[in-house]
Amino acid sequence: MKTFSELAEWLCKKKKMASAEGLHLTLVFFNAFLSFTTIVLNIITMQALRKTSSLPKTLKTLLLSLAVSDLGVGLLVQPLYVAFLVMEIKQNTNSTAYYTVIEARRFQGKTLVFASHFGVFAIAVDRFLAIQLHLRYQELVTHKRVVAVVISFWVFSASICVLSQLYDNNILRAVIVAVCVVTTGLLYCKIYAAVRHHTNQIHALQVQQATQNEDMANAARLKKSSLATFYVYFVYLVCYLPLYCVIFAMTNSKTPLLSHLYHITLTLVFLNSSLNPLIYCWKMRHIRQTVMDILRNIFAIFAH
Repeated sequence: MKTFSELAEWLCKKKKMASAEGLHLTLVFFNAFLSFTTIVLNIITMQALRKTSSLPKTLKTLLLSLAVSDLGVGLLVQPLYVAFLVMEIKQNTNSTAYYTVIEARRFQGKTLVFASHFGVFAIAVDRFLAIQLHLRYQELVTHKRVVAVVISFWVFSASICVLSQLYDNNILRAVIVAVCVVTTGLLYCKIYAAVRHHTNQIHALQVQQATQNEDMANAARLKKSSLATFYVYFVYLVCYLPLYCVIFAMTNSKTPLLSHLYHITLTLVFLNSSLNPLIYCWKMRHIRQTVMDILRNIFAIFAH
């Protein structure tokens, strides 16, 4: 017969397993739904970005790249994560398929996450240069150069993940993420200061009314696009920082609570891929109008 302490330990273990299973089931349903919404929202957003002619080609390319990484999360990473959770619930953790799913999810997830980090950073750099360079911006920041930058950071993201799979270098990944997050934050501080200074200059100038109106219109457009991309950065911080805090805590100790928090904060990171399209629609009027036109056309097709 079991002693009282053994029975208490067994009951405690069963309670923890039931708690973990309940959390896993909740996350399975939530991530399955989130995967669908991420795919739909980002496909519509990509189509809207392509059709929106008022956006600069450089900014449009960077936003499209970010949308591609978000689409990849919903199309590849989340289904693999759902499969991983289902295998955990069924306790099918010794099969080859289980380890294949883990490795595939890690590689694809890390590649897309780094592409998102670099994408958010590149958008901040682009808006900073647009404000600082003024008329020289179109001369120096060309569409071809931006495309080359986008291709290079996708290749770099995949290379980092290959190296991390071979050497498991967490320090390198942490340094890259920290540099991207901090530098992007500093750039937005500079953007805010530059926009404020530029607006004050325009109001102070005593020039012809037409020129003044044109300068103010350009400043307003830059301010709006910079504010919209700042919201992308802010939501990105809110979604990613809790996961990195949990990962840092897990380097010292791995408790059941931290394990639960890891899965919850990881789902929060996936949620970021659904929120970005909503931010574009909310803060960028031309994209919102194009999205509404696309949705009206879709509803009209189904209505007939």
